[in-house]
Amino acid sequence: MATYCLTVARLQLVLGNGARRLHISAAYRAKAKVSMSRFEPTSFVNYERLQSNIDIVRSRLNRPLTLSEKIVYGHLDDPKNQEIDRGRTYLRLRPDRVAMQDATAQMAMLQFISSGLPKVAVPSTIHCDHLIEAQTGGEKDLARAKEINEEVYNFLSSAGAKYGVGFWKPGSGIIHQIILENYAYPGVMLIGTDSHTPNGGGLGSICIGVGGADAVDVMAGIAWELKCPKVIGVKLTGSLSGWTSPKDVILKVAGILTVKGGTGAIVEYHGPGVDSISCTGMATICNMGAEIGATTSVFPYNHRMKTYLEKTGRGDIAAMADEYADLLVPDEGCEYDELIELNLDHLKPHINGPFTPDLAHPVSEVGAVAEKHGWPMEVKVGLIGSCTNSSYEDMGRAASVAKQALDKGLKCKAQFTITPGSEQIRATIERDGYSKIMGDVGGVVLANACGPCIGQWDRQDVKKGDKNTIVTSFNRNFTARNDANPATHCFVTSPEIVTAMAIAGTLNFNPETDYLTAANGEKFMLDPPTGDELPARDFDPGQDTYQHPPPDGSSLKVDVSPKSNRLQLLTPFDKWSGGDLEDMRILIKVKGKCTTDHISAAGPWLKFRGHLDNISNNMLIGAVNSENEAINKLKNYLTGDYDGVPDVARHYKANGVSWVVVGDDNYGEGSSREHAALEPRHLGGRAIIVKSFARIHETNLKKQGVLPLTFSDPSDYDKIRPDDKISIKGLKSFAPGKPLTAVLKHSDGSEESFVLLHSFNETQIEWFQAGSALNRMKELQ
Repeated sequence: MATYCLTVARLQLVLGNGARRLHISAAYRAKAKVSMSRFEPTSFVNYERLQSNIDIVRSRLNRPLTLSEKIVYGHLDDPKNQEIDRGRTYLRLRPDRVAMQDATAQMAMLQFISSGLPKVAVPSTIHCDHLIEAQTGGEKDLARAKEINEEVYNFLSSAGAKYGVGFWKPGSGIIHQIILENYAYPGVMLIGTDSHTPNGGGLGSICIGVGGADAVDVMAGIAWELKCPKVIGVKLTGSLSGWTSPKDVILKVAGILTVKGGTGAIVEYHGPGVDSISCTGMATICNMGAEIGATTSVFPYNHRMKTYLEKTGRGDIAAMADEYADLLVPDEGCEYDELIELNLDHLKPHINGPFTPDLAHPVSEVGAVAEKHGWPMEVKVGLIGSCTNSSYEDMGRAASVAKQALDKGLKCKAQFTITPGSEQIRATIERDGYSKIMGDVGGVVLANACGPCIGQWDRQDVKKGDKNTIVTSFNRNFTARNDANPATHCFVTSPEIVTAMAIAGTLNFNPETDYLTAANGEKFMLDPPTGDELPARDFDPGQDTYQHPPPDGSSLKVDVSPKSNRLQLLTPFDKWSGGDLEDMRILIKVKGKCTTDHISAAGPWLKFRGHLDNISNNMLIGAVNSENEAINKLKNYLTGDYDGVPDVARHYKANGVSWVVVGDDNYGEGSSREHAALEPRHLGGRAIIVKSFARIHETNLKKQGVLPLTFSDPSDYDKIRPDDKISIKGLKSFAPGKPLTAVLKHSDGSEESFVLLHSFNETQIEWFQAGSALNRMKELQ
């Protein structure tokens, strides 16, 4: 059997015990500035096993396979017997590795500790990127974060050491950039506790965002369940040029599919246009596929990926991928459930927003649209970077625009911030002069972290409630996401368009046609951006920020103080009572969009991600109450008083009253944060009843023993009144595919009922009956 170990540059092929592994040469180890231990415990890619599984499945299905099918089915736990039906059956899979960002890793590791297992069963890493607040600049912000979050960082570091998990320290960079640089490769299957994990699809990987409980399953060595994805094909023809960038591909696709159009599907890009996109550009497209609800996105292996692997020290992996290239592209004649065709020759620069990432506008039209709707035209802040657009190429193209302005004596009219995606990117753009150019034009380089993209931004230039516009190269622009100001109109676009608009200071600027005025009064147009795909002098790895776990951490201790307000050990949720759920209160009937940001806000609340009781004080405080159109104000039907959502939930729980939440379409879109499921469970919630769910949130609810249910008839949403009591009938005979019944008791004494649908399979019903997936895991030990 041939097994290939993912390692780093200048590698030697060593034969032993019939297995081929790649090891780091002493010469490269001596040359590198950083410890190479991070590359040695990583996942093994076994292309022969992948080939074997694919051959078994192809013979059973007797048809050509898409690329995503090859990689997904190639990781089946039982390829000979697994029932496979796209969009219907549940697959049992064996992912190669797990990655967790620090905000979600806290709860994931707390759950893993609760499992009682001694060590993770697959290679896993923790990445410290979410807890660093942007305030003044990279160095000072990082130092402040290390001080404020010392308790959490120590917990994650010690838990990683004890249970065999690699630890990327604060300042190392954003999880998805680190994965692309070190752990993603063609054909790998990786799950990550962040919704933008699909970033790795730019390197031919199947990388899927999940909740922490899913990560615990994989780390525990349990087969991971995923509903067999449908496959949406996006055929690209033509080529990118001028001001059009890879970001414009996904901005256009988001406008076509909307925020829920990709739900339950993998988006698979193919066609001759793929070769005009860099590897990191493909990652950008896959990253923002989360905004259309896609399970993940992926590109076929090509020479751009090979070059990136070689430049990031994984040339031998590229050679192995060449050897098995047929596995890493779709079969000729494969069929997609839906096909979109996009000619890149005709694609124009786009900008999406505000308040939703699927509201797409050509840059040439956004000024007129903004004027029509009364959106603020002045750009207050331009922000580039984030996990979506922080590659060397992104920074180079943005710097090329900034350099033109500097040469004409101009600086940015708007504030301008730059977030490098990793320590390697930061060090390399500093060495190559990009940082200086962007600093000279008025920019501030922030820490290698998520920062403003996730609300970690101490913004001081506007007051809360002041209407204003910001333009970012991020991926999401939900209300109040970036700066906690619901009046901020956020638009997402490419880094080069952000830079141009920051220089111009207005949304009403199209760099393809509009002029700027130089310091000497001359009119000039910006030339289209340019930038090297990869650095000519190789990457500068920067500072060593990786901590490798010891070979045996069993003697180490992980302490959680009972007095801590940041961390809290978990206690098991109660089991199902064995009967129907009777006379529950409607905690809140949510109106309109309800993302995981609305259910469990980030920003200042991130500090409580390891303390379930404290973080639960933000439950649904951003949701709109249909009764009064208010946020975080609803009636307590036990007291008759109005209070905040968490306060009413706590009062109901203290008085033994269970409750449900009623919601609209695509409930729980956005982040993978499982706190949006843990908090309702913790505060006494039993069911979430909506018109439709986002994939990750629906699974997270199931994992925590909450019933995610959908209306058989969406108009039944209108039957529910805020003062109703509701019962859910049929749980004694709960079975896959068998609907449940809701019975409403109105305050006037009348009753009515309607049908509720669910997507539970037999294993997931066992989670519900045990009280949670973690409870069920412990029952089976």
